[in-house]
Amino acid sequence: MNKKLKAHIAVLLGNFFFGSAIVAVKHLSPSLMQPLALNVIRVSVALFLFWLLFLVKPSHALIQKKDIPLFLLCAATGVTINQILFIKGASLTSPIHTSLLALTTPVAITIIAVWLLKEKLTSNKVIGLILGISGAAILILSKDQVNKSSSMLGDVYVIINAASYAFYLVLVQPLMQRYKSVHVIRWIFLFGALMIVPIGWNDFTQINWAGFMWSHWLALSFVVLGATFFAYLFIIYGIANLGSSITGTYIYTQPVFATITSMILFNEHLSIIKIFSAILIFAGVYFVNRKKILTTAEGLESLD
Repeated sequence: MNKKLKAHIAVLLGNFFFGSAIVAVKHLSPSLMQPLALNVIRVSVALFLFWLLFLVKPSHALIQKKDIPLFLLCAATGVTINQILFIKGASLTSPIHTSLLALTTPVAITIIAVWLLKEKLTSNKVIGLILGISGAAILILSKDQVNKSSSMLGDVYVIINAASYAFYLVLVQPLMQRYKSVHVIRWIFLFGALMIVPIGWNDFTQINWAGFMWSHWLALSFVVLGATFFAYLFIIYGIANLGSSITGTYIYTQPVFATITSMILFNEHLSIIKIFSAILIFAGVYFVNRKKILTTAEGLESLD
């Protein structure tokens, strides 16, 4: 299996964890802990595991002084601002607004990548963006009506969150060229933890540990290990091998995974609209990658 295929699989798995974690998070918060408290656990445990990998497989642990500002910026955009504003926004606006506005991330990634990294905005990318956003929008809109109590401030928080994560996916790419992906993510989480733990510490001290049952521990493990440690690890591996734009388009698959998880755990029915939405979403990912797929196919034909 070549690196490109491994990277696509890794990014898909990372987005599976992100999408499916919605159910696990709802099982934990706010009944047993506040969202910021959950973030403290996520960041702290993931940080420990990333550095544990260093002990298992020792390597050069330091970073160059000139790169520290960029690491701090990636930590702020990819961990601190991203997670805090998403939680704040989700608490003030409706779930449908949160889901739809979060899908502005790939649009922002493409714009930022074109601006900062001079990536080309091809017709295939434009088609992919349109298909992916359309499919995700239909999937989410078909489920609920918009909550009229939604706050404009909450919407703004979610949009800034999406833009922050987009900046992270783009800004972290130069670091991938100078360091190994695991090395980058462990330092990003170290700086991110130094920012987010003080903010959420008060909520962390108020967690209702006595109310935890086996299902809560299972949900917490899925969020911390799957949707944080493995997801970030897989996503940054994808950035290193596929680039920020292609990696970002896989966010379109998250609503699909969230729907499948809800069907399994909450007995939701698979409708024609959901199937159609899934087709549009994966078609969007296909078109963004279409040029590279055709190039690979042509290379295989030349070997025949």
